[in-house]
Amino acid sequence: MKKLRILLTLISLTVAAGIILNACGPGETEEEEDIPLNTLTEAERQDGFFLLFNGENFDGWRGYNREAFPEAGWIIEDGLLKVIGAGTGEAGGRGGDIIYDQKFLDFHLKLEWKVSEGGNSGIFYLGQEIENEPIWKSAPEMQILDNERHIDATLGEDRKAGSLYDLIPADPQNTKPAGEWNKAEVIVYRGTVVHRQNGEVVLEYHLGTTDWERLVADSKFADFPWFGKYEPGYIALQDHGDDVLFRNIRLKEF
Repeated sequence: MKKLRILLTLISLTVAAGIILNACGPGETEEEEDIPLNTLTEAERQDGFFLLFNGENFDGWRGYNREAFPEAGWIIEDGLLKVIGAGTGEAGGRGGDIIYDQKFLDFHLKLEWKVSEGGNSGIFYLGQEIENEPIWKSAPEMQILDNERHIDATLGEDRKAGSLYDLIPADPQNTKPAGEWNKAEVIVYRGTVVHRQNGEVVLEYHLGTTDWERLVADSKFADFPWFGKYEPGYIALQDHGDDVLFRNIRLKEF
């Protein structure tokens, strides 16, 4: 009987270890290998990921509240998706925000971004298209920022890169400086939302809960009834008027 208990304990520990390892995400070690740009690892393919950007064209993308992709402001450069800055901030954005033309609810999004000196941008998710309204009034935003130079970094920890913009700060704040690539992940599952940055979980929150509703009510988003709802929505990349590069954009649905 004692041997049986020991055996059952070992089995339980093995199962628990497997769950913890799987929670780290598929292909975490393989991602560190030198794989071609805008491709999937074998582990990601087996896990159901697909590319949102192939590095060759804008297939699948269009302008927010537009039928087509912007004619200016966004280009593909050496396989990278680039928003071209005008040096005048958000008001100088020439292309506007872009969305992937499919709504998602429960998903795991991965991408890499590199911001210019003093640059600002963002990754929106669960966004809705509302006529004559910007996407930030409905979609939570994972912030992209040059923390060392952009003024937003001085206006609150929740405006630094990786944060849920203006609501929850990224902790730890592990962003790499302007000119270096950062890995970003957004996971949404049954209302739970997780931001990961450079391999670490930096925040977690829960849509539709009392805590979430209270957080929104005390923010600038309080007057926007569409904001932060757990319902299918668009993933978007922000044109904030600064040079930003994106690559390896991929997603799986749960």
